Amino acid sequence: MEMKEFGLNDIVEMKKGHPCGANAWKIIRMGADIRIKCEGCQHSVMIPRVEFNKKMKRVLVKAEQE
Repeated sequence: MEMKEFGLNDIVEMKKGHPCGANAWKIIRMGADIRIKCEGCQHSVMIPRVEFNKKMKRVLVKAEQE
């Protein structure tokens, strides 16, 4: 299985959309768990990294590195 490249503040697309209709999520915290925030309704969800790796489809917008 290929490891997907993602970082803090990236906008990602998940396999399933959010009930509000949006399917763009911003990564706001990384660690053993990853917290993502819906770009449509601003609801945030924390999920384990392993589960996030399975459910993430692709990176839509890569965050700028300082």
